[in-house]
Amino acid sequence: MFKQILSTAFFLSIGFFAMAQDPDSLVRKKADTIIATPKKADLDTAAHKFTPKVKKEKVYHPDSTHIPSVAVKRSLILPGLGQIYNRKYWKLPIVYGGLGLLASAIIFNQKYFQQFLALARIKSLGRLPVPGDPEYASYVKYKTQYDLYSAQSLDFFSNASYAYQRNRDLSILGVLGLWGIQAIDAYIDAKFMSSFTVDNDLSMKVTPSLINQSTYAMANVSNAYIPGIKITFTLK
Repeated sequence: MFKQILSTAFFLSIGFFAMAQDPDSLVRKKADTIIATPKKADLDTAAHKFTPKVKKEKVYHPDSTHIPSVAVKRSLILPGLGQIYNRKYWKLPIVYGGLGLLASAIIFNQKYFQQFLALARIKSLGRLPVPGDPEYASYVKYKTQYDLYSAQSLDFFSNASYAYQRNRDLSILGVLGLWGIQAIDAYIDAKFMSSFTVDNDLSMKVTPSLINQSTYAMANVSNAYIPGIKITFTLK
């Protein structure tokens, strides 16, 4: 009997509890359990966060005013014109200084080559020239030098004339070589200036950094790293 009364009370309490619940709260709880579907706008925003930024396209400005062939032609016409075309004015003293030294060497050696060649011809006569001899005019011109070297043999005059002739020829080759070198230099400068470009993104970035002290063998410093400055140049 007691068990029947207890069972009846238990079922009545369950029914009373069910009737006391708010239907709206049950609906809200059920609705709360539904997983919210993300909106398309939210998906687009999330995807945009992981999309890499598109960098601005760099604008290049090549130096098209310097043409290597034009620089070479001008340098071949006149030494230094190619350097002027490339705006390398500081090279002009080098070019004309070298050409000036070589030109003076040509004049110097040519002068003494002619002198000792004439003296060698006079010496080959075995006597002093007289009016009517082909060497008489040279003897009058170089009489002082001949009297100075009159005791020397014919080989001395021949060797001296040959040495000055060789030095003169080498100086002429030096002029031609320097002429060609300055033309090549003008070509390289023009090629360098027209091949490499400068864009609109030249920049310099300075940031603090840490340097490993072992690189500098700073054994007395307790800290493993020391502060430093990192400078980054953007040259693209």
